[in-house]
Amino acid sequence: MGSDTERGTAAMHTDTERCVRAVQAKDSRFDGVFFTAVVTTRIYCRPGCPVVPPRPANMRFYPSAAACQQAGFRACKRCRPDSTPGSPEWDQRADLTARAMRLIGDGVVDREGVPGLARRLRYSERQIERQLRAELGAGPLALARAQRAQTARLLIETTALAMADIAFAAGFASVRSFNDTVREVFALSPSALRERAPRSRTGAPGALTLRLPFRAPLNPDNLFGHLAATAVPGVEEWRDGAYRRTLRLPHGHGTVALTPGPTHIGCRLVLTDQRDLTVAISRCRRLLDLDADPVAVDGQLRADPLLAPLVDKAPGRRVPRTVDEAEFAVRAVLGQQVSTAAARTHAARLVRAHGEPVEDPEGGLTHLFPAPEALATLDPESLALPRTRRATLLTLVHRLAAGELVLGPESDWAETRARLAALPGFGPWTVEAVAMRALGDPDAFLPTDLGMRRAARQLGLPHTPAALTARAAAWRPWRAYATQYLWATDDHPINFLPA
Repeated sequence: MGSDTERGTAAMHTDTERCVRAVQAKDSRFDGVFFTAVVTTRIYCRPGCPVVPPRPANMRFYPSAAACQQAGFRACKRCRPDSTPGSPEWDQRADLTARAMRLIGDGVVDREGVPGLARRLRYSERQIERQLRAELGAGPLALARAQRAQTARLLIETTALAMADIAFAAGFASVRSFNDTVREVFALSPSALRERAPRSRTGAPGALTLRLPFRAPLNPDNLFGHLAATAVPGVEEWRDGAYRRTLRLPHGHGTVALTPGPTHIGCRLVLTDQRDLTVAISRCRRLLDLDADPVAVDGQLRADPLLAPLVDKAPGRRVPRTVDEAEFAVRAVLGQQVSTAAARTHAARLVRAHGEPVEDPEGGLTHLFPAPEALATLDPESLALPRTRRATLLTLVHRLAAGELVLGPESDWAETRARLAALPGFGPWTVEAVAMRALGDPDAFLPTDLGMRRAARQLGLPHTPAALTARAAAWRPWRAYATQYLWATDDHPINFLPA
C-alpha cells in the first residue's frame, strides 16, 4: 500500500496517520471505508464530512457504522454517515467476512437470523461472530441493526408512510425497538427526523424515490449500454433515459427504474411488500457495481501503458452485474454461440411461457424471469435450442432448483467455479462470465472472448489467450474491469460466443 488511493484493506481504520489525512482533506473517496468518531461530541462521521475537522487527538476510527454505534457514538446530522456507499472490500473479496457482509446486506439476518447466516456460510455462529467482531468491531446482529436503522431513516425522510409501517418495513420486531434504535443512532425521534427532511415525498403505497450514491468517477456508458442492449422483453426495458426491470424479492416482487446522473443514480422502486426495500436497494447497487473503488481500479490499470489511454479517456467504468444470479446463469447458457438478438429472443420465449406475470403501473414490464423451479419442469422439446445446449440448460436448472448449486452473495468463488466447470456445456468462457456478472468476482477474466482479443490486437496487446492471460497478470485483481475497457474499444457487440 503506497498512496492513499491505493487503499483496499480491511485494516484501514487502524492506520491512524492515513485516516487523519483523509479526514483533514475531507476525502469522500474513503466514505464507507472507515468512520471517524469524535470523543468530545460523541458523534461519528464519514471522512468527507463538510464540517471543520476535529483535532486528531479527539478522533477515533472504526471499520463500520455498527462499531461506532456500539461504542456509544451517534450519527452526524450533517454528513449522514449511514448513507454512504458500502465498503468496496465486500465486493472484492471472497473470504468469510466478505461473504457474511454481502448476505447481511441482502437482509439474511433479518429474515433468517444468525442461525440462517451460519447455515448459508457453513460455519458455526461462534466462528462468524468472532470473525466479524475481529474485523468490523461488531457482530452480525449489530451490523444488521445498523442497516435497519439506515432503512428506517430512508423511509422516514422520503415517504409518507406511518411510523408503524416503517418499523415493519425496515425489519424491526416492534415499534418500541424501532423508536429506541432511531433515537440511539440519530439522537432524534422518528418524528423529529421527518420534520428535518425535505418535503418532497412519495405518498403512493409501495412507491419510493431515492438516490443511490457512488464513488466518483462513474462512467455510465458501458454499464447502462450493456443492460439496455441485452434487455429481455417483459423483464427489462430502456425508457426515457432509465433502465427498468422487474425484481423477484423474498416477500414479493417489485419494479425498479434506474437513471444515471452525475452525482448519484436515481432509483424509483415499486414494491408489493415494503419489507423488501433493503434487499431491493442492495441488489440494485450490486447490479450497477456502485460500491466499487474506481480510483484504486483505474490507478492499477493505468500502470499498463497500453491500457492507460483507455482509462484516461473514460475513467470509472463499472462491471454490469445482476439482480438475480440464477437468472444470469440461465441467460448465459441461452446466449452461448448466438448473437445478442437471438439470446434475447430465447430468453423472451422462456419468460412468456414460464415467467410469473406482474403488474407494472407504468406499463412495459410484464413478468418476472422464471425461477429455476419453474424451468425444471419444462419440456425439452419446447426449447428451440440445439440438443446439447438443451441438456446444458436442463442440468443447470435442475441443480439450481435442488440446491445442489448455489449462486448468491454467499458463494465461494473458487468452489462455485469448480461446480460450474463440472456441468456439461460449461466451458471456461461461460464459467468466467458467470463469475464476473453473477458472483461479482472483480478478477474474472475471459481471454478466449473474441471481442476482447480483437481489441487487444488493435491496441498492440498480446491477443492469444495464453499471451493475453500472461499480460493480464499485472491487472489483477481488477481483470474484470480491464475487460470492460477493452470491450469499449471494439464497440463490443455483447455476443455470448464461446461456451
